[in-house]
Amino acid sequence: MTINDIINPANLVYAKTKVMNDVPMHYCPGCSHGVVHKLIAEIIEEMDFQEKTIAIAPVGCAVFAYKYLDIDWQQAAHGRAPALATAVKRLLPDRLVFTYQGDGDLAAIGTAETIHAANRGENIAIIFINNGIYGMTGGQMAPTTLMGMKSSTSPNGRTVPLNGHPLDITKLLAQLDGTCYVTRQSVHTVGTVRKTKKAIRLAFENSMAGKGTSVVEIVSTCNSGWKMTPEASNDWMVENMFPVFPMGDLKNL
Repeated sequence: MTINDIINPANLVYAKTKVMNDVPMHYCPGCSHGVVHKLIAEIIEEMDFQEKTIAIAPVGCAVFAYKYLDIDWQQAAHGRAPALATAVKRLLPDRLVFTYQGDGDLAAIGTAETIHAANRGENIAIIFINNGIYGMTGGQMAPTTLMGMKSSTSPNGRTVPLNGHPLDITKLLAQLDGTCYVTRQSVHTVGTVRKTKKAIRLAFENSMAGKGTSVVEIVSTCNSGWKMTPEASNDWMVENMFPVFPMGDLKNL
């Protein structure tokens, strides 16, 4: 085999998508955000929608998502991404519009905006990263923090009398008439990465077809906030988060 054989495009197995900017990411080693960013970028390129996509950046760990994906972005105030996405999609209905939000952004301060946008059936896709903790601001308890799970604001573990139950907002959104597709996935193995890519692609296609709101929850790790190695975080997620937030479609019309 010669060097020309190696660089021949016919022999190319994988190449970085052009939608991803060539800049270092700020995420912690082992974080799920980078994988999800890559999937979104690949899907946008495959759909040939790079010039037709408008994404809404969150407040949280992915606040700098606009640095990594070479598409049009709008920055929303904390929790207000679905409201902003509603305006963008209604003004520019031919664009692919999606929000990218964490559990604090979507399920805490943004609960009202999320529920009402989904209940109206806005033709947007919501990418929801659920790692059960506030990762960016110091590891505080989030609405999705599990029972007994320790955080900087629940050092003895979450309890019902003091903190209430974990909020399964994805299950709640699936019950609304305005949602057409609600699913829960992960990206901790090759197989789950492929499933998540299919889910995000379907959510984007639903948005362009005017079917209503699609929600793709991605149960993720936060090894820095959890104080674990990336490998241990994956194991802990499977053993503890999956029973509470089980994988699979909750709704697919």
